Amino acid sequence: MSDSPLSASAYEILGIPADATPEVVRRAYRSRLRETHPDTGGDAALFIQVQQAWALIGEPVARAAYDRTARTGAPVVPEPGTRRPDAPASTRPRARAYGQPGGWRRERYLVLAREWAGRGADLPDPYAAAFVRSAPRELRRMLADALAEEETARIVADLGMGYTVWHDVSTDPSDPEEKLDHVVLGPSGLYGLLSEDFGGPVGFRRGEITGPNVDGAPVTRLVSRVRATARAARVRFSGAIVVLPDDDVADAFADLGAVRGVRVAVSSRSGLSTVLRRGVPGAREVGGTELFDVRTRLQQRVTFV
Repeated sequence: MSDSPLSASAYEILGIPADATPEVVRRAYRSRLRETHPDTGGDAALFIQVQQAWALIGEPVARAAYDRTARTGAPVVPEPGTRRPDAPASTRPRARAYGQPGGWRRERYLVLAREWAGRGADLPDPYAAAFVRSAPRELRRMLADALAEEETARIVADLGMGYTVWHDVSTDPSDPEEKLDHVVLGPSGLYGLLSEDFGGPVGFRRGEITGPNVDGAPVTRLVSRVRATARAARVRFSGAIVVLPDDDVADAFADLGAVRGVRVAVSSRSGLSTVLRRGVPGAREVGGTELFDVRTRLQQRVTFV
């Protein structure tokens, strides 16, 4: 199961209370299996989540360990700027990067967390599992998005010295929410990226992302911000990419076609490097002197939130 701050607990996935009896857990598991099984029209991603939930709380020993973690679990959120413990160290030249990925959302999360907890500067560890799990969805969503942006930043940094990346690019100085999470320039093209974590599986319909946890129209917002940046810097984008956790998408890559003249694709995190190296199908490449010109224009015009 995903370790996203927005992730549902094993009990929530099965639709039962945390104090449910073993028999209730078993019945709920069997019922949810039937509801989500792909052969009967269910969602494959949800089907896998149900199986994972059973593995966590289906047996007494496993359930006791899960409940202990849920009550007192160690911090589930890394400090900003730290590398995941399981991430291999890279010795290759890294992409040039500007801005602070996830910085605005991290700061906003801390402000809102202090207000919610009513503790001011004495706020306990705001990244501890128990604290995050008990926080309102608005706070957990803010933190989840910050972590998503930081994870994407780690991926694009390893693309190599042929790439330049700008993080947290402002598209409206009056509203810090109006931003491009990342702008990536390389031989395959110029792309605006949105790093998202909806806390569960998503689908696609008519060029937009859909799902029970999807708020509004994220693709439409992304395209609007790409177009605003293109006008301000007088550059042409090759496309826009939405980056989602691997567990939330059925395929590593989905081409959503053209939205208001911008090629849009959805990539899993693990597939993002490949997408950015090869480019989105049908999108124009940027090479030669144009690449230098685009980089110069962006450097002169980009501002950060």
